[in-house]
Amino acid sequence: MIRRTHHRAVRLLLPGLLAAAVTAAPELASASAEPQPSHGIAMHGDVKEPPDFTHFGYANPDAPKGGWIGISVVGSFDTLNPFTVTGQEARNLSGYVFQPLLARSLGEPFALYPLIAESVTMPEDRSWIEFTIDARARFSDGEPVTVDDVIASWRLLRDRGRPNHRSYYALVDSARATGERSVRFSFSPEAEREMPLIMGLMPVLPSHVYNVETFDKLGLSPPVGTGPYVVSNVARGRSITLTRQKDWWGNDLPATSGQYNFDTIRYEYFRDQETALEAFRKGIIDFREEEDPSRWALSYDFPAARRGEIVKEALPNGAPRGMSAFVFNTRRAPFGDIRVREGLSLLFPGAWVNRAYYRDLYERTDSFFDGSELSAEGRPATDHERELLAPWIDEVPQRVLEGDLGGQRRGADDRRALREALRLLKAGGFELRDGRLVNAETGERMSFEILVATREHERLALAFSRALDRAGIEARVRSVDSAQYQRRKQSYDFDVTHHFWFSSLSPGNEQRFYWGSAAADQPGTRNYMGVTSPGIDATIDALLAAHDRDDFVTAVRALDRLLVSGHYVVPLFHRPSHWVAYQERFAHPETPPLYGYALETWWDRTAEEDTKP
Repeated sequence: MIRRTHHRAVRLLLPGLLAAAVTAAPELASASAEPQPSHGIAMHGDVKEPPDFTHFGYANPDAPKGGWIGISVVGSFDTLNPFTVTGQEARNLSGYVFQPLLARSLGEPFALYPLIAESVTMPEDRSWIEFTIDARARFSDGEPVTVDDVIASWRLLRDRGRPNHRSYYALVDSARATGERSVRFSFSPEAEREMPLIMGLMPVLPSHVYNVETFDKLGLSPPVGTGPYVVSNVARGRSITLTRQKDWWGNDLPATSGQYNFDTIRYEYFRDQETALEAFRKGIIDFREEEDPSRWALSYDFPAARRGEIVKEALPNGAPRGMSAFVFNTRRAPFGDIRVREGLSLLFPGAWVNRAYYRDLYERTDSFFDGSELSAEGRPATDHERELLAPWIDEVPQRVLEGDLGGQRRGADDRRALREALRLLKAGGFELRDGRLVNAETGERMSFEILVATREHERLALAFSRALDRAGIEARVRSVDSAQYQRRKQSYDFDVTHHFWFSSLSPGNEQRFYWGSAAADQPGTRNYMGVTSPGIDATIDALLAAHDRDDFVTAVRALDRLLVSGHYVVPLFHRPSHWVAYQERFAHPETPPLYGYALETWWDRTAEEDTKP
């Protein structure tokens, strides 16, 4: 169960955040006592698309079907079940093989449209939601999707799913059939306003295939889902091939029109990015997203590229950049002391790394919602936001309240950063003795391990380690395989590690999973740093309770300031846009999604030739 801390404080401080408002599609905004079925629901405001829309604006309904694409993945996998914490799942099974009741639009902050459910009904108070299943919906084995499947999926994920599934779906008080093809979920009083949308994103699993006894033990058994693809070939840890069902039941839906165009999608797994790049250069891989600026600048001048067979393109991204960072595990000493965390953060040689490794093409990340309206960077706290932060205002430095989230880190050269870091570390109980930073009471040297799984992160960790060594700190870099890396992260068995938190324009309940106190000691969450902050809990409550976009943005910015002020991570870098390289035979729509490119909207111009490698 998700705990709602400081709810009363938020209610008193932000009455505007809790005012009544309707945020579903226009059909639900009527004054009728009985809610009417709708073609879509949104978190804030109305859905963008009209009831008679035929396709999303970022998809080309005339895109040809067919052809193939090979994509590289760095890492490994040992399971085809993406819904448990047991093992490392293969790439992109969710969305391609398994699908939810409603489809998320990539052109809006948070809006859902019919997929497995052909319509949705929801009252103004969002106390329940009812889905009517499309009579055409089928699993890949040909069996129809039934109300029983939907209810069984909810129970299975609630009892045996990932921790976030268990927390969300436990907020459903009851699930019952209201017709031959309709099912209603009623929510507990603790459920937030986002719960109807969370239920809309619930994957539907076949009850005749998956059961409670075996669900979290599934390995490489071929999965059965409702999506457009089936798994046709698997080499454990090395490759997985998805094949499109040409008679897929959802081909003609507005939310899927112009999407899922490739007949074959092959994911090849590599240990590191250099090997993956070499596979692309040799034509083994057809598409590649580049993350390293040095490789982007220098490594794409090869014969096929010079012949014009490779397209190199920077694609826009309107979403928050997310947070890539080294994470301090505050469950372990000495990282429970904010002064120690801040001091260690100042020692990361960010300017040098960007210049030496990335040719200054990266940007240093300052905000957990960098690059979007949700970021507090450069935006002084408003009166409304200060009211929300009032009980914890002493935890937020003045410069952060004024919108300067990374100024101290950016403004210091190596010498001044070292002096300030040593001052903070001394305040945290450590001092220099004979060139070694030791605990002032015990004389024990500060020593910890940085856990990584890729060569890129190992390179960053080694740069950090060298900088720490100059301050008398011993930081050992430990590189492990991806499966061990995931296991250790999921059980919080690390001192410092790397993680990337994806961020959207409509953050919601997953924020509890990322930063909520209740998630701090629950294995398998993404609260890797172990945050237990009443202020962070309250701002998450506020953003979940917001009824309009302005109040929502205010709450997210307050959360951003508290996260930055806690120095839980050492922020790294982000790309100013998506860098992609691909075979010239591929094409994509002219209008990109708000969240950046989506491969499901791309196509193979040679598809009509119906050839494969």
